[in-house]
Amino acid sequence: MALRVLAHFTPGDKVVDLVAAERDWLDIRWCADNDDTGFYRELHEAEVIWHVLRPLTGDDLAQGPRLRLVHKFGAGVNTIDVAAATRRGIAVANMPGANAPSVAEGTVLLMLAALRRLPTLDAAVRQDRGWPANPQLGETVRDIGSCTVGLIGYGNVAKRVAAIVAAMGATVLHTSTRDDGRPGWRPLPQLLATSDVISLHVPLTTDTEQLIDAGALARMKPDSVLVNTSRGAVVDEGALVAALRRGRLAAAGLDVFATEPVAPDNPLLTLDNVVLTPHVSWYTADTMRRYLTEAVRNCRRLRDGQPLANLVNQPTGC
Repeated sequence: MALRVLAHFTPGDKVVDLVAAERDWLDIRWCADNDDTGFYRELHEAEVIWHVLRPLTGDDLAQGPRLRLVHKFGAGVNTIDVAAATRRGIAVANMPGANAPSVAEGTVLLMLAALRRLPTLDAAVRQDRGWPANPQLGETVRDIGSCTVGLIGYGNVAKRVAAIVAAMGATVLHTSTRDDGRPGWRPLPQLLATSDVISLHVPLTTDTEQLIDAGALARMKPDSVLVNTSRGAVVDEGALVAALRRGRLAAAGLDVFATEPVAPDNPLLTLDNVVLTPHVSWYTADTMRRYLTEAVRNCRRLRDGQPLANLVNQPTGC
């Protein structure tokens, strides 16, 4: 009998083609992340969930009596009730590093767009007011290569960002939970005070929730830029809006938000010194190929009774 998988996202044709060769042993049911009716209908028979963003609660997991594995497409498992899965004997696995190339490039994209005031310039050209150039550009726009870039967290994505911006000439600093002995490590207060660009690369935990609050923002240079491609709740959005409005911060580049999808009345949407993308820095054809390769491999391990890769819990029997 084929292994039943509930893929909780909408695939493109190329994604479907990538797993077509496995259809003799893998029964994949695709379900949009906002289709709760379809989700609960398929959940009852699913043995595996391929999970992206829509939170999986303990109540959800209780409605999947055949569930054996929840496989996160990505690294962060804060959207999965891991404790509930463990109690029910459901394995939870992730894919550390699989999206790192894409997120790193998306991070640098936001850095450049914020530093170079891309949205404002794009709007000016479209409104036939792009020339003559605003003289303030020569006083405010920065090159990454002339900046100090501070990375908060130093995992797979941050290391790739460091390599890219260092190649562009930037001075790179980083911080983590303790001094890791690597060149460029700084304690968080010093990193905030000395960096021209701050980029967040930490998981969402009780220790990192609202790590960047009003106090942290006050330590940053008034002409600095904040970039977040990790988790929205790492930043106090109210404090960030206030800092951007008061000129305590030059700009921000955000791919993630405290509440997703972003509410239409979120004040961040009204600021012209903010560059926004909808939690898609990871979402490229290359990352999807890496995700599907890892997901199929772990399903094959599950089918064959082999140890699963990248487990984040240890339920009975795994």
